[in-house]
Amino acid sequence: MGDLAHIRALAEDGVAHAQHALGFRYFNGDGVPQSYEMALAWYRQAANGGLEQAQYNLGVMYQKGQGVDIDLAEAARWYRLAAEQGYPAAQYNLGWLYAKGHGIDQDTDAARHWFGKAAEQGDAGAQNNLGMMYDTGKGVPQDYVQAIAWYRKAAGQGYARAQFNLGQRYENGQGVARDVEAAIGWYRKAAEQGHAAAQFNLALRHEKGDGVAQDSAEAVRWYRAAAEQGHASSQFNLALIHDNGLGVPRDGRQALEWYRRAAALGHAAAQDNLGQRYELGQGVPRDPAEAAHWYGKAAEQGFPAAQYHLGQLHETGAGEGNGVPRDAGAAIDWYRKAAGQGHVRAQFDLGLRYETGQGVPRDLAEAMHWYGRAAEQDYAAAQYNLGVLHDRDDSPAPDVMRANAWYAKAAGQGHTLAQFTLALRYDNGLGVPRDFALAFDWYRQAALQGHARAQLNVGLMYFAGQGTPADMAQALQWFQLAERNGEPGATRYLREASLRLGTASSTSTAVEPVSSCLTP
Repeated sequence: MGDLAHIRALAEDGVAHAQHALGFRYFNGDGVPQSYEMALAWYRQAANGGLEQAQYNLGVMYQKGQGVDIDLAEAARWYRLAAEQGYPAAQYNLGWLYAKGHGIDQDTDAARHWFGKAAEQGDAGAQNNLGMMYDTGKGVPQDYVQAIAWYRKAAGQGYARAQFNLGQRYENGQGVARDVEAAIGWYRKAAEQGHAAAQFNLALRHEKGDGVAQDSAEAVRWYRAAAEQGHASSQFNLALIHDNGLGVPRDGRQALEWYRRAAALGHAAAQDNLGQRYELGQGVPRDPAEAAHWYGKAAEQGFPAAQYHLGQLHETGAGEGNGVPRDAGAAIDWYRKAAGQGHVRAQFDLGLRYETGQGVPRDLAEAMHWYGRAAEQDYAAAQYNLGVLHDRDDSPAPDVMRANAWYAKAAGQGHTLAQFTLALRYDNGLGVPRDFALAFDWYRQAALQGHARAQLNVGLMYFAGQGTPADMAQALQWFQLAERNGEPGATRYLREASLRLGTASSTSTAVEPVSSCLTP
């Protein structure tokens, strides 16, 4: 208390350093009742006396609204007085206000000037910000080498943001030779200091085994560290890990909690995921209105999957009586928004609606447009439907060759109807050279997926030795499969194959020779 009394006496005598020291005690409640108002009063006296540290602290209190209403212009005034006396923290804060245009007009030149002054005195935050200005070319000519130099100065002082930024430059090879190992080293330094973006980066790498050993437990550790700081992407990824049991026991409750936290922070994928849970009743009571709420939040952010899901909800009217009425117009609007962003299912569904006139005027040209967009993304169903439209006599663009090309793309992806259709083309030489071997191959691929008519045709080709060596035992097996799957034409050929193998117990009606396979 004697020390406090001495400080107070000097402060009351107008000694600026004592006034500042007394203000500091009131600010922290050190030996006196904590009072921002009293701290402000004593800082002001010291600041008016020209003490730069007091001017800086007064600026901070005006910037944060401590003991006084927030006044960024007044904060800038006090920072300037301290900055002009060479006080680096004030120079940094004044540069920041100029960079953001808070309390003063935005001025990147002035921001660079004050960051530069502070940086030259070793202020790590200013060094990092100066590096970012050179990195982005904001207020200065873009110069990765200069950016690296300033990042390195700040990173060497342990400044986590600069360590992270330096890691990114090493990863991208901007201003330095690309060096993933060095990048990971800087990310780790930043992560160990609690830098959430660096923690997220390390987690991703451990999850995928990218530049480090794959280690799910380590991924979870870093995701959790960032997630607890409110890093939304880490929260979402942690939810996915708990949802799927990747590296941790599967835990739907924890997954739901992390989805909620990420969704509350505006993470669109988490909002969409939460919407699906409410729509389907997964881990929560089924609630279409709540599903629509979360889909809507993500959809308004332009998240295409949520736009598509919201469209589906409006189309089915799954929430009739629960705040989500059936609305074909709204469904189409959301499908169109999702489709315009490349959502392949939305593009396909929009094509289907234009082809059938469901909710929109029937328009085959528009159907072909949307099928085409989805087909170019290798969506097999759209490739098949596009082939069918090119095949039609009333098509806006009839073209057997293009139809076959799309059938081939879909068939190559395992689309059963496309495989069967392509087989028919080779079987009959429609738009392609007749080729029984290729016809047999495509029939067989469709048949193996359970297509009954393809199974019959495979049997017929074995029966006749067409496109493949004759094999009555194989023919019999395929006829049996086709009959079992409800193909009516299989029975007569099944009897004939049985007779030829000598397995029939009675005489069968003669069957005419097979010259070509059955078509739909």
